[in-house]
Amino acid sequence: MFTRMTCLVSLVLLLVQINSASALISWDDGGPDHLWSTAANWSPDAVPGRIDAASIDGPENTHCVIQDGIAAECETLRVGNGGLTTNLDITGGSLVAAGAYIGVDSPAGHGILNMSGGRFSTGSLQLGWDGIGTLNMTGGVIELSDNLVVPGLSGKGTVNLRGGTIKASDLQLTSASGSIDVGAGTLILDGDDTATVQAYIDDGWITAYKGQGRLHLDYDLTNEGQTTLAATALLEPIPVDGGLVSPGELELSWTLPDPCVPGEPVLVDVYFTDKLELLEQFTDPAAIRIVNKQNVTSVVVQTQAKTRYYWAVDAYIGSPEDPIYGPIFSFFADNMPPQVDAGADVVTWLEGGPRIGNLDATVTDDGLVSAYTVRWTVISEPNEGNAVIETPTAEETNITLAALGEYVLQVEAFDGEYSGSDTVTINVYNDSCQAARALPDYEPLVGDLNGDCRVDDLDLALLQENWLKENSLTEDWFILD
Repeated sequence: MFTRMTCLVSLVLLLVQINSASALISWDDGGPDHLWSTAANWSPDAVPGRIDAASIDGPENTHCVIQDGIAAECETLRVGNGGLTTNLDITGGSLVAAGAYIGVDSPAGHGILNMSGGRFSTGSLQLGWDGIGTLNMTGGVIELSDNLVVPGLSGKGTVNLRGGTIKASDLQLTSASGSIDVGAGTLILDGDDTATVQAYIDDGWITAYKGQGRLHLDYDLTNEGQTTLAATALLEPIPVDGGLVSPGELELSWTLPDPCVPGEPVLVDVYFTDKLELLEQFTDPAAIRIVNKQNVTSVVVQTQAKTRYYWAVDAYIGSPEDPIYGPIFSFFADNMPPQVDAGADVVTWLEGGPRIGNLDATVTDDGLVSAYTVRWTVISEPNEGNAVIETPTAEETNITLAALGEYVLQVEAFDGEYSGSDTVTINVYNDSCQAARALPDYEPLVGDLNGDCRVDDLDLALLQENWLKENSLTEDWFILD
């Protein structure tokens, strides 16, 4: 069967914490479901709490699931012990732990963290302590107050960052047995770690799309005060990998690699499915193939709402029987939230009384669920009641402002399922000159001596009053008291 998936930190946490205030609670999958929150799935029959060590160490190929609505917690998390392969699947909800170890105490044991949604907050995350530790991430957020260590000790650690975001204080790839492959996901580290990360890239320990992509590394550009690592695929897929699209008819497109012989056509096979395992295991390619050895750069597919799809493009640039297997891309088909633009920020001024101005929002929606509705609200104002919106449910309406100061207004659009919003800030000044001087690109006029935004007789009078006066120093040596 062909498969497509081709200085240690000091331990703050012990792998087993047993004292008078904590207990080791082991997963045995004995309940009616596979949920973390079901007491019958644990031994003893109790869901781990904040001071407990949670160990997912059997049975073989088990899956412990944290989904929407579950708020899980433990002291120390261990996944993969005793020579078995075990999985923790986080599809939603949240998990909070003081420290986490994936692939722990046996070289034959394999701990797998599959994360497609939700939030996982912990101290240090160590993949491959003495065993094999794998992180497969397609969505959600992993937030580490400490570091990401791959591998943890003498094991093997792998991060497949296909989506979602990992935030950590720093990254430690401790040996060639640790690797990170970046797809549609993002890695964010505190401070400037670009030199360290670049060294890992140069060593081949960090790759993009299994070698078929480009890594993008920066400090203080994408995220202020942080190092950011992301990637793009060489095939430049559309929809973008990990993207969101409206359901229905959709065009998949890509760029072709250069042929071995200039001018020769590049043929491709394209595979499309809503079941990731069909692409990963690749046991029946014909069942999911939608393009067979054609020189094309796009194909149209049909999609359904609330469904994640996976696709891949294999290119023949050498032997017609030996394709280059491309990476797996994914996107989610769903009703798109309304896109809202409240308009540019405004400066204005009072004119002998309240100021009436125009609000004009722009809303774009796919209309799949229902016609959208809008509502303007006042987020902040100098004093309650200073801002009065004429028709809060209209995209375009008037607002009356009765006092000096800053007003922040929000417009929200709701399509029956999702909402989108944007804000606009209005600063109100005494007069038009004060408003002009508040602009970031304001430059005073030459000759505007009194700063009233005009050059007139008042400025001329000031000039005449000071004509031929001098305030330069008259001594060679000036003593400061």
